[in-house]
This record gives sequence, C-alpha cells and structure tokens, in this order.
Amino acid sequence: MLAIFLQTLPFFAIIGLGFLAGRRGFFPPEATAWLTRFVFYFALSALLFGFAANMSFGDIFEPRAAAAYLWGTVLVYVIVLAVAFMRRLSLDAASMEAQVGVIGNTGFLGVPMLVLLLGQQAAGTIILVLVIDLIVFSSLLTVIVTLARQGRLSADLPRVIVLGLLRNPMVVAMAAGLGWSATGWALPGPVDSFVVLLGAAATPGALFAIGASLATSRAERPVVAGWLTLSKLVLHPLAVGVAAYFLFRVDPFAAKVLVVTAALPVAGNVYILAQHFNLAVARVSASILISTVFSVLTLPVILAILPG
Repeated sequence: MLAIFLQTLPFFAIIGLGFLAGRRGFFPPEATAWLTRFVFYFALSALLFGFAANMSFGDIFEPRAAAAYLWGTVLVYVIVLAVAFMRRLSLDAASMEAQVGVIGNTGFLGVPMLVLLLGQQAAGTIILVLVIDLIVFSSLLTVIVTLARQGRLSADLPRVIVLGLLRNPMVVAMAAGLGWSATGWALPGPVDSFVVLLGAAATPGALFAIGASLATSRAERPVVAGWLTLSKLVLHPLAVGVAAYFLFRVDPFAAKVLVVTAALPVAGNVYILAQHFNLAVARVSASILISTVFSVLTLPVILAILPG
C-alpha cells in the first residue's frame, strides 16, 4: 500500500504545485487557460494519437469491457438522478449532478498517470473509457438538457452533437491515430519522434493545469459536493468493479484498469459543461476540488487491493 501511495504521490505533488502557484498569483487564471489549451489541443492530442496509431480498433474496443463500464456507469448515473429527484431538482440540474457522479478526469489525469503506473498495455482500456465518456455521456447530457428546456428534441440536435465531437481534439486525435493504424504502416521516424516529444509534455502540463485550475475553486455546497464525490470515488468504481469482475468476466488486468479509471476524480470538462448550460456551477466546482483532494488517498487504496 505504501509503495503504491509513493508511486502516485509525484503525480499529485505536481497538481499541488499547480494549486500553490495559482493560489499565490504566480500562475494567474489567464496563464492556466493558455496552459490548458496547449495540453488539450497539442500535448494530450499528440499522446492519444501516438497510442492509437500503434493499436488496432480491437485493441481498444473489447465488448465485455465496454459493456461492464457502461453497466456500472449507467447504474450510478441512475442512482444520482434518483437522489437529485428526491431533493426536487429539475431534470436538467439532476442530469448535471449525474454527470458529476460518473465522469472522471480520464483525459488530463487518467491517460498520462495510469499509463505510467500500469504500463503501456493499459492505454487501450483507458482510451475505451474516454471514448464512452466523450461520445455517450456528454451527448446524453446535451439531449437531456435540450429536452428539459425545450420540451422536445430539435431536428438540429444530431448536427450539434456531431459538430461538438468533431471540435474535440481528443476525439479527432484518436480517430486519426486509428485511421493511420488501419493502413498497417509504422509512423515515419521523424513523425514518431515529434509525437513522442510533444506527447511527453502532456503529463506534467496536464497535472499542473489541473492544480492551477483548482486554485480558483471554492468548496461551496459541501454536503451536495460530498455526496457527488462519494458517488464518483466510491460508488462508480464499485459498480464498475462488480460488472467487470462478476457480471461480464472481463480479463483481470483490463478489469483493474476499468475500475481504477472509474475511481478518478471528477473531470474538469464537466465544469465547462456546467458553465455552458448555466447548471449547478458552484456544486460542480466544489465536487471537482473535493474529489481531487480525496483521490490522493482513494486511488492508491484501489490500486493496491484490486487483483490483476
């Protein structure tokens, strides 16, 4: 347990460094925005392209792993929705809380950290989770909010969803990488070196950006944020673990990757969606802050106790 905690500690130390730099004003919000933009559009996209270019579609899409992650995620999504409805929240606000309860920071934290901790062979399963989160659940939130606010689904909604996905550089990078992989050609030497060099900036850049962005967060609505943190850090990995190990009998190593990825703290892009839809912004921000702090302890525990 201690050895695993010490392995994860440097990653969270970089997040802490970014947090301190942001809080002290040494790294202002404008700098955080530009660093996040660099990581999102360039470094992380290069990392994902490099992974996908060296994989086949079958390396990423394993039906039982996808089914297990979807089953566990939908279960927790429904639980969080039910609790929100018991508190008499509107459908759109309830769906935002459900998004908080199941969408982890797979892009900025999971991809760079878990690949280094669990090995290159974990990349396919992590990318599978990222694809499901981006395509299935981000689209689901858009559909629910549109339905709740307009009372109907617009004929223009599919175009809006598709354009949103095409504007996401992570989706484009993964698709481009798989497209290259399908040719059967290896990346040319200079291109491969370029991708590796640029992708290497993703890990420290993403972790520092996470910390700096948390510097402006406030722990408002702590009771609700605490419940959503519990859902994300405990209920979500538990549900995915039951599905992966017992219901769908996923390969033990892939099952471990699924559960650890499900145990990641709340994703920063959920806050962007909350701002975009003007929904539960304060509690989403607080949930990101609290879940990231507590994941320093919960992630090493989950990594230590899981087989595979």
